[in-house]
Amino acid sequence: MKTLLITGGAGYIGSHTVRLLQEKGYRCVVVDNLSSGHREAVGSADFEQVDLRDIFALDSVFKKYEIDSVVHFAAFSFVGESVENPQKYYENNVGGTMTLLNVMLKNDVKKIVFSSSCAVYGVPENVPIDENCPCHPVSPYGRTKRIIEQMLADYRTAYGLNYIALRYFNAAGASKKYPIGESHSPETHLIPLILQTIQGKREKLVVFGTDYDTSDGTCIRDYIHVDDLASAHAKALKKVEEWSGCLNLGTGEGCSVREIIKACEKETGKKCPIEYGERRAGDPAVLFANADKAKEVLNWEPKRSKIKQIIKSAWQWEENRQF
Repeated sequence: MKTLLITGGAGYIGSHTVRLLQEKGYRCVVVDNLSSGHREAVGSADFEQVDLRDIFALDSVFKKYEIDSVVHFAAFSFVGESVENPQKYYENNVGGTMTLLNVMLKNDVKKIVFSSSCAVYGVPENVPIDENCPCHPVSPYGRTKRIIEQMLADYRTAYGLNYIALRYFNAAGASKKYPIGESHSPETHLIPLILQTIQGKREKLVVFGTDYDTSDGTCIRDYIHVDDLASAHAKALKKVEEWSGCLNLGTGEGCSVREIIKACEKETGKKCPIEYGERRAGDPAVLFANADKAKEVLNWEPKRSKIKQIIKSAWQWEENRQF
């Protein structure tokens, strides 16, 4: 049985991936400092509460479990916060990854699947966005992800590290099998914000910008079910020994903010109180992926990412959430 180290495995996408990898027969060791993750989300996987920047604690985990490969989710991920406090993001995201890579080399672990982001592209020149699109991230968060991708490429050249960096678009939805879902504090993602407003947990939903050059004036994004993202990680782990590089994960289709609100209202049978606000700085009008390369390299394509499926699973989680 191969033993995987899953950094940030108590987080949203990480916990869904841990469950799937366990189903596939991997032994998963979750390392998380629980600054934003949830211990309850880890389930039966081995768990070590460790900060990636603690080189001695991390090295002891590698030696204790004889790690074979790494799936690296651990990162701070709030774009707005990264603008206000870039030091926090560079120290944690870049510094933590540097420590992780060096501990991997020390223990002769040469395979890593990295949780990157479409934020590396910034405001794209064209859509749909493929992997050849120039990377001009507009936030410190996006820049940390791009720096890490470049670190991985350099470590491959110098040390033979095999890597796949998965650039997600908008992760959404919740597990159908397990009692886990989206639980951020603060919550910044659109679908849970809508659903929590419908529940009465929030007074209103603020829609940022109604004058974009789109069909209804609101931003268009590519939403992908978290279980489909987990599936891509499983496939990447099988492929990483023979192929390294960056891959987009998305559906290739976009939905506007207003379309998502209407779909949530239809699923729940309830109205969402809305307030319209000004555009947020740096928000592109349209972002959606060309994921053909992931289909070619990984033989992967989304199975659960129709908007109705995403919202139904997210609503079930919100109605029965455990943390």
